[in-house]
Amino acid sequence: MADGDLSVRGRLVLPARELHWRFSRASGPGGQGVNTTDSRVELSFDVAGSPSIPESLRERALDRLAGRLVDGVLTVVSSEQRSQLRNRETARERLAEILRSATAPDPPRRRPTRPTAGAKRRRLDAKTRRGAVKRLRGRPDE
Repeated sequence: MADGDLSVRGRLVLPARELHWRFSRASGPGGQGVNTTDSRVELSFDVAGSPSIPESLRERALDRLAGRLVDGVLTVVSSEQRSQLRNRETARERLAEILRSATAPDPPRRRPTRPTAGAKRRRLDAKTRRGAVKRLRGRPDE
């Protein structure tokens, strides 16, 4: 793994040459330097065209990220920090987390279960006891 590469999971590493950066001025408070520093960061990654993602993971990621992709490209924006360097780190972490969750395997299917005979009996006994308590609250029959 070279310097600047982004490790997503296990053997899935995005090379630095496939990450595209854009910088612009962030809005909001920032004091005297707000109009002079390009601290807002946009990090883009071409999910559809990347040769570093195996085909099975690419299909899964494209399916799960369909609403976030523009022409197969995933873009992450970070402008929370006042420094460009910290925004770059935040954007890298965010991109890795999004791709990590998009390429995660599906959870195992839930196998439906049935209540045991003892659980059914306890439930019916509790209902009977509760009904008896409610019956005893009424006026006594004369």
